[in-house]
Formats: sequence, structure tokens, C-alpha cells
Amino acid sequence: MEQTTLSLEAAARAIGWSAATLSRTENGKRHITSEDVATVLAIYGVPTAQREELIASARVGALAGWWSRPLPGVLPDVGTLASYEASASGITDWSLSAVPGLLHTERYAAGIMADDGVEPQDIEVRWLARLRRQQVVPTVDYVAFIHESALRRPFGGVDALKEQLSHLEDATTRGLGVRIVREHVPHRVLLHSWMLLDFPDTTPVLYVELYGSGVYLHDSEVHGYEKMRSMLDHRALSSADSRSMIRQLRERL
Repeated sequence: MEQTTLSLEAAARAIGWSAATLSRTENGKRHITSEDVATVLAIYGVPTAQREELIASARVGALAGWWSRPLPGVLPDVGTLASYEASASGITDWSLSAVPGLLHTERYAAGIMADDGVEPQDIEVRWLARLRRQQVVPTVDYVAFIHESALRRPFGGVDALKEQLSHLEDATTRGLGVRIVREHVPHRVLLHSWMLLDFPDTTPVLYVELYGSGVYLHDSEVHGYEKMRSMLDHRALSSADSRSMIRQLRERL
């Protein structure tokens, strides 16, 4: 953009956009199509060879996953996680304090984000990113092991929790693996929540969410968590018993 002598306002008028739209586009806060790129580069007088290279790059980006483009208000680490999830053949969630994000309802998710201090204007965008991530759930072998204490925390209020529990109950009837783990489990399982991702052509990856970021473990670091997954599978309630417990918890609210 440095090759033009046009002011922001003059360039926006020539393109037919508002100055605010052009500013957000230049700052990476608005997705831009390859057609938009062609228009902008022509207005800015970018040489033909360079223009064609940039347009081709924009077309490749349009074909990539949504996570390849930064979203305002969404942590960059979310894009990395979404790319892993999209490539996975199996995903196992172990959640101690809340329902896993891939099974969230909107009000429940917004309640968690508000508790975490997320700005109100960013909550909707983060929810849309989470909703997009949830699209992988029906396409993979997904199992969520949820500690029963997580089902009693009313993020977003009691009504939001009731709605979330109904969603979990419905998920079990649709064949998704939702299994409740009762209170007593070994200490090593209580250290933190995690997500274990299996892939068809490479070794598993383990993701641990932190406040504002996350860490990924590979190779030998994952082996202990694979053993914990087997242990959870042995100790957790069956899908049918989990559905019954979720229903009972919802009816008590």
C-alpha cells in the first residue's frame, strides 16, 4: 500500500468503500476476496506482475480454512487448534471445570467468556469461531469425558446451564460420545483438562488450554495422556447412564 500517493479517504472513494472499511481491510480486521484485492491493487497502481502474484495469493487464502485468516478479538492460538481439529480423525476431550468448548451452547459459552473478562464486543466473534470449530464434531470419532462437578457450574446463569445440559443430553441421543466421570478419580487426572487429537497419518497431539494461550505436547509427552484416556474410558459412566445423570441434574435446577 506504500506505493500509492492517495490518501486513505481518496483511495476509499475510488474503490467505492468507506474509509473505515478500507482501514479495517488494511489492518487485517476484515476478510478480503481476490476480487477486492484486484480492485485495490489497481487503484493503488501496483505493477502488473506484482499485482498478479498478490491476487493469486489471495485466491489460495480463500481456499484455505477459515482459521488461516486472523479474526479480530479471537486469540491466534484458536486458529492453530482449529487446524489441528480439522485434520484429526479422532478427538478426546477431558474437562474438569466446564463443558468442553466443542459442545458449548451460545449462552453458556458467553457466560464463561464474560467470567474470563472478555470484552463484550469480542464475545460474539469468539462464539462464531467456536461455532465453526464445532462443525468438525460430527465428522470425527469424538468423545467427551466430563467430570460431574463441571455440570453444576452455572456459567451464564441457571437457565443457560439448563439449556447446556439439554444440549448435552441431545448430543448423546445423536450418537456423540458424552460420558460423565464421577467424583473419585486419581490425582493425576485432576491436574488439568486436556484435548487429545488423533490423526490418520501422524502421531497424536495433546492440547492444554491456558489463560490467553495454550500448549501442545507431542511424541513421548503424549503417552501418559493416552493411558489416562484408557483409564477414563474404564471409569466413566456409559453413554446411557451419562444421559440419565445429565437429565436428572437438569431436572433439579
